[in-house]
Amino acid sequence: MAARRYEFRVEGRLSEDARDVFVDMRITEVPLQTVLDGEVLDESHMQGIIAQLQTLGLTVVSVHPVP
Repeated sequence: MAARRYEFRVEGRLSEDARDVFVDMRITEVPLQTVLDGEVLDESHMQGIIAQLQTLGLTVVSVHPVP
């Protein structure tokens, strides 16, 4: 898997501490969700991002490549 941009949607809002974890990603709040998007280097990087979101108590709604 070559580096590619992905969008991660989670339920709710990110705390300031959670935002600090994802400083290399763009964070956008939409109704009832937060969208993070950024470069994903490989499969293990993606799994690490998802695991970190879950560790922060966030529910991952979707993960999609950004065209």
